[in-house]
Amino acid sequence: MSLDALPEHLGDAGDLARLLARALLSGQWPPGAAFPKELDIAKHFAISRNQVRTALARLTAAGLLERTAGRGSVVRAIDEWHLMDPAVSSWMTGLNRLDPQLIQAIYAFRLSAEPVVAALAAQKAGPEDIHRLSQAFKGMQQSAQQDRAAHAEFDVQFHDAIYNASHNLVWRQMGHLLRPSIMALVEGSQNQLLTLDDSLTRHARLLEAIETGDAHAASAAARQVLQRTAKDLGLDDEYLAKNLAPGSNRLSKERP
Repeated sequence: MSLDALPEHLGDAGDLARLLARALLSGQWPPGAAFPKELDIAKHFAISRNQVRTALARLTAAGLLERTAGRGSVVRAIDEWHLMDPAVSSWMTGLNRLDPQLIQAIYAFRLSAEPVVAALAAQKAGPEDIHRLSQAFKGMQQSAQQDRAAHAEFDVQFHDAIYNASHNLVWRQMGHLLRPSIMALVEGSQNQLLTLDDSLTRHARLLEAIETGDAHAASAAARQVLQRTAKDLGLDDEYLAKNLAPGSNRLSKERP
């Protein structure tokens, strides 16, 4: 990819790091590709090499780049990216186009984690948790036909509420860090849909299972929600079978 395809940069080293990171997260430079040289970046944006050096150091610290003396910078493999790093989470915020490999990795994690979190939520959720879930779902229903952007935000709030309802410190923090990536998957999966009726039905089952304290049903409903997401993202069953965490149940091959 050429630097000419990047948006204008007028900020500091942090802003430059964000701009370059978002290009990497979008797949504009694939893993293994040579990244533009420090001098070329400085000339393109008419900024100091010191600012570029600082920005590249931040990308390196986040695992996105590998910098070697005499070789320059190379994009690291996606499985080496520090996706739980708060900086990476921040760079991903508002980014609705992710590298396909990154989408697959995030989805595989959600598929292994969220049925467990949903089961915990069914066991631990209190009245405030249920109210938060119900309000998020109501927002999903009301915005489904008129405002897809608002619907996506309510959808993410719904899943965030489930992580919080687990009342597990680690899962709650994980939900916070995953929020931008969940938003990206939600927007990507809903972008081409004419109707969200099936998705709403599946979310309603998940809400009901958590409300009634049925951990087994909540786990199953979470899988059904993600099964719909997989279909909308174009992920096939062969891929899903290969990427489930060890010991987890596989998705049903049934399609609605």
